[in-house]
Amino acid sequence: MNETTTSKQAPAPTVWPTLRAKDARAMIRFLVDVVGFEETAVYGEGDVVQHCELSWPLGGGIMLGSAPDRGADDRWALQPGTFGCYVVADDVDGIYERVKAAPGVTIITEPTDTDYGNHEFAMRDPEGNLWSFGTYRGEPR
Repeated sequence: MNETTTSKQAPAPTVWPTLRAKDARAMIRFLVDVVGFEETAVYGEGDVVQHCELSWPLGGGIMLGSAPDRGADDRWALQPGTFGCYVVADDVDGIYERVKAAPGVTIITEPTDTDYGNHEFAMRDPEGNLWSFGTYRGEPR
């Protein structure tokens, strides 16, 4: 790999936020078609998704799957609608325009500029999860 190729590729994610969904297939379609994630892998049959990886174009990604009704023996008992995530985005206003028109989305915070240089908005997705999209990339290490 040359330096040019290396600099254009995002590093492989090493931290994967995870969520579960009542309707995982619909959540995948919303996150891909409306928000802008890229479908990397989906495993499952019919309405059930055992494992899904969605990549974010600027790097990183999330994992999600269907929420089974297993009760006490569920080793990864995440309840649908309890997830929260901040996502770095270059086109915050474009994402905002797409999601505000999507059914089931609640805008929590309209696009705004913060005193620390972030342009951001926040929403609740159709399953109740909280998402914030902003230009702030974090402090350098």
